[in-house]
Amino acid sequence: MTDIAVGPGATEIDTLIDKLTIVDSFEQNASRFGDRAALHWKEGDDWKSLSWVEYRETVNEVAAGLQALGVESGHFVAVIAGNRPEHVIADLGAIHTGATAVTLYSTLTAPQIRYIVNDCGAKVAILENLDFMKRFEEIRSDLPDLEHIVLMEGANQFEASDHVLSWDDLVALGKERLVDDPETVSTAVAAIEPDQLATLIYTSGTTGDPKGVMISHRNVVFTAEAIRRGASLPMHSRMVSYLPLAHIAERMASHYVGIYLCGETFFCPDLSNVLEYIQRAQPQLFVGVPRVWEKFAIRLKGRFDEATGLRGKLLHRAVALGEKRVTAEQEGRSLGPVSKIQHDLLDKVVLGKVRDQLGMGDLFMAISAAAPIDPGLIAFFQGLGLPLFELYGMSETSGPATTARPGANKIGTVGPPIPGVEVRVEDDGEVLMRGGVISPGYWRLPEATVATFDDDGWLHSGDLGTLDGDGNLSIVGRKKEIIINAAGKNIAPAKLETILGNHPLISKPCMLGDGRKYLTLIVALDAEEAPVWAEANGVAYENLGDFSRDEKVIAEIERAVDDANEQVSQVEQIKKFFIVPDEWTPESGEVTPSLKLKRRVVEEKYVDDIEALYQ
Repeated sequence: MTDIAVGPGATEIDTLIDKLTIVDSFEQNASRFGDRAALHWKEGDDWKSLSWVEYRETVNEVAAGLQALGVESGHFVAVIAGNRPEHVIADLGAIHTGATAVTLYSTLTAPQIRYIVNDCGAKVAILENLDFMKRFEEIRSDLPDLEHIVLMEGANQFEASDHVLSWDDLVALGKERLVDDPETVSTAVAAIEPDQLATLIYTSGTTGDPKGVMISHRNVVFTAEAIRRGASLPMHSRMVSYLPLAHIAERMASHYVGIYLCGETFFCPDLSNVLEYIQRAQPQLFVGVPRVWEKFAIRLKGRFDEATGLRGKLLHRAVALGEKRVTAEQEGRSLGPVSKIQHDLLDKVVLGKVRDQLGMGDLFMAISAAAPIDPGLIAFFQGLGLPLFELYGMSETSGPATTARPGANKIGTVGPPIPGVEVRVEDDGEVLMRGGVISPGYWRLPEATVATFDDDGWLHSGDLGTLDGDGNLSIVGRKKEIIINAAGKNIAPAKLETILGNHPLISKPCMLGDGRKYLTLIVALDAEEAPVWAEANGVAYENLGDFSRDEKVIAEIERAVDDANEQVSQVEQIKKFFIVPDEWTPESGEVTPSLKLKRRVVEEKYVDDIEALYQ
């Protein structure tokens, strides 16, 4: 029997956003709230900002500059840059010409860049620095549609070039064009329709070439409104932009929702500094991938363990009562009166300080997305009073499709559908979704589009899941990643891999065993956490390779595997494992730019080590 869950308000959202584009929201912000800060970034030790009026002025200048370079409706502009104001200004500048901006992951190799730039036929590329320029120079002769490259930094090395110009040159071109034709941008904007493309999001390419997911203006505005309703977000919400803008999660959260809510976005160019930026921004919406939350939890638990004396006792009691409260809520009951009084007091005087020190005291909603997260982490943060919830979606749903949230908080699920979305689970367990968030399809891939998006508007996700009586969705795993062992048992690796991924030393676990008598595991260590763990556990650390062969390290991973095995059925348990001496990165190929595991690459790269596990 097919199960269906429906998020409320689809008709209301359709009526509200009728004929709107993200440019309409942008223009409204500058007109109504022009003096409010829109973008914040750091230069040296100083913080800088742009108001909405200044933001619009710069976007119009960049748009006019792109028009001067020949960009118009139907064209594409490629962008490769970190999280900085020029990135979103370039994106909106392209949109204001009627063109489509396509952000590429900064970790892509030259051949990968060549594929995407040629696939969309980008006319202009806007690059952050010379590192990206070097990759373009390798493939420049293989990019027939690319006419101009704009460099945010380092363009002075190409002064004699007729196709390379600086960011300042682009802006200057725009100013000149606006003097000659003040309506040049507004005319282009007036012609933008809701069904036009706002962006292409290229998938990670775990099993082949990446596909360009088409995201329309209607998708963007519908999704932003659904998020606003589902999370009860206020106007002018603050957020931190630090994940790659090539990923739909960051693009939707800090860029599009930031515009839709006339918010304030703080740009963090380096993930290692994100806590500093959180403390500055005091965000009301914060999105993190599971590994970010895992590292936050590691640091917090370390601080809690170090707390001593009366402060330590109060802290540990507050944490324990927070966990007790979460457990009670999950079981549908309340804390006893004495425990509740203690919890409320300690939450205010102890846990409140923890949240404030993190910079998360004003959070309306924190999200874990892009990969499964250990439910224990959700419970840990909720016990601290942080509203962390797990969200499920994909590029093809413009980001979110379901999310747990206040009032619909069943830990271990990804919650019910967000407003305006329907979710259906087929008899074979596949999750289907429908609503205004659903992409029109894949760019220039009609067969793949037909295979994924059916005539009734349902997106066939390729994920396996279940729906409970309250409409909460649980994701079991990917259909293509189901392992069928020698006994014919179907095993989804996601559950055990998620549990193991919560260990501070483990960056990526990869379960194997298709057609085999038992399951095995390949483990990649976290190169950032390894030296920290080594120092805390009395292990010498010189390099990751030697560290991976240390007896204490092997024993620690064995303990982690044993603990994980206790949480799954016997058929899902790992019998043997191997720790690789390498770090897995997008550059080395075992993970995608969005850090999804490439299981096939792992199987091919470590074939001899895998065979040894079965001897």
